[in-house]
Amino acid sequence: MTDLKSKVAASKGAGERGKPQNADYRALADFRYALRQFLEFSGSAAKSVGLTAQQHQAMLSVIGAPEGQPVTVGFLAERLLLKHHSAVELIDRLVELDLLTRQPDAADRRRVLLALTPKAKRLLTKLSAAHLEELRRIRPVFATLLDRLDL
Repeated sequence: MTDLKSKVAASKGAGERGKPQNADYRALADFRYALRQFLEFSGSAAKSVGLTAQQHQAMLSVIGAPEGQPVTVGFLAERLLLKHHSAVELIDRLVELDLLTRQPDAADRRRVLLALTPKAKRLLTKLSAAHLEELRRIRPVFATLLDRLDL
């Protein structure tokens, strides 16, 4: 989030290049609309298997963590842009649903590592296949929108 704030601040006073034109506003509006459509698709897909969008995103963050990255409450909070206590509440719900497990870290007993259950992996397989198919379908739309922004 801080990185985004610094980029916005840097664009202020960037001269003519930083000053949006009407076409830029239209392209940004269309891009945000396309993002919202994808997020609506994603939320509906999660709901169809009994999950919230945030639960789906949490599970995806766990399975998609970079190689060697310990998946902790802090990691999940960062990836979901949540406060620590909100991440703990989300994790509690996922544990209750038998989608996530907590395991003490053998290297640091103060730290708890998160892992997906087999049930979670089955749900993610189904959801991810649908999401990848949707992204393949809408890829030309996003490519065109990004081209319009002349990035």
